[in-house]
Amino acid sequence: MHVNRYLQHLGYSGPREPNARTLAALQTAHLHRVPFENLSIHSGETIHLDPNAFFQKIVGRNRGGFCYELNGLFGELLRELGFQVSLYSAGVAGADGSFGPLHDHMFLRVDLPDGPRLADVGFGENFRTPMRLVMDAVHREDLMDHRLLRTEAGIVLQKRKPGGDWQPSFRFPEQAWRLPDFTGMCRHHQTSPQSSFTQRLTCSLARPGGRITLSAGSLIETRGDVRAETPITEADHWGELLREHFGMEVPDGLRFPEPEE
Repeated sequence: MHVNRYLQHLGYSGPREPNARTLAALQTAHLHRVPFENLSIHSGETIHLDPNAFFQKIVGRNRGGFCYELNGLFGELLRELGFQVSLYSAGVAGADGSFGPLHDHMFLRVDLPDGPRLADVGFGENFRTPMRLVMDAVHREDLMDHRLLRTEAGIVLQKRKPGGDWQPSFRFPEQAWRLPDFTGMCRHHQTSPQSSFTQRLTCSLARPGGRITLSAGSLIETRGDVRAETPITEADHWGELLREHFGMEVPDGLRFPEPEE
């Protein structure tokens, strides 16, 4: 792990002491610099659960990734800086209120002297600053509140937009896992027709106060409650937007999405 090169890639030059303030600053820097994207799945590139491969892709080739890559590499960085990090596993909530299988999502538990935090740089719309592992306490942020509820089936992370109702994000056991434990679901999300990652192409990046997302047929920009959507009708335009807004070149072999009707 080339720590200095990784931090330079994030545009981070702040403190490195393993404390809550550093953790929060690093998570924010990561979310604003490294996109959540699944372009590899649509360009024939197999994703292996190897931290060295994560580094070469994200830092070396200026790419993003999905949860296993993003949180896998972020966890390695935190360990190098002296943080105590565990891998946590979750089942993601579906539209019908059910939850996906274990290892559907990977995120991080970071143990600090004043208590554990949850950190996540690989879940799209989620808490942007590390969240205390405390039940029923509201974690307030400008764009969305979060809280944890303990149930018989595991701990549920909920989110709530201003003025809205609580909705589930994912459910997890309070248990640490190893990176190879996620191999099966990582393969599933790359190959299964039932996986949302094989069904649609996306590249999304958090911005202060909002988010920008490039998907099949549209570019969506949000800032607070304001949402702007620009239709995309040509593959060349899609590639231009990828370079303009995410600083990424189109991967070799990428199968461009057909514009949505």
